[in-house]
Amino acid sequence: LAQVNILALILLPYWLAAYLLISGKAPEPPIETCFIGLMLYIMGVVIMMTADAQKHFTLKYKKGLITTGMFALIRHPNYLGEMMIYGGFATMVPHWIPKAVLAWVWLQVFLPNMKMKESSMSRYPEWDDYCARTGFLLPPPIALVRCISSSRTKGE
Repeated sequence: LAQVNILALILLPYWLAAYLLISGKAPEPPIETCFIGLMLYIMGVVIMMTADAQKHFTLKYKKGLITTGMFALIRHPNYLGEMMIYGGFATMVPHWIPKAVLAWVWLQVFLPNMKMKESSMSRYPEWDDYCARTGFLLPPPIALVRCISSSRTKGE
């Protein structure tokens, strides 16, 4: 029953964007909008797969809070990548339904899951410091500055 609910309430509504576009029920998007959607999709796939691989291999060899790599800047890179993937699809369709589906899934499914994950991770002693220096879904500006300046000094 849980799999049926997931399919009916989350996965099928994601595909409404494609249906609206293919069926002609949504107007054809400009090429620039398609390009932006495609770039969101590609970056989302890279972010999600990189974060998933990092999490898998890090936890395989060392249990605990992951604070390096993709997780050094944001606490939920997996969710960010997935949001970018489906956000890319919705960007390509000039219709309000795909955006409403994303808002519903992100607010009713992803956000509670991310909060539960944070609740679980807060048991680690380094959590408070990690939480203070990273962003929930996007890196804080100061973290980006530190990252850029750190990479420049390593390259010199």
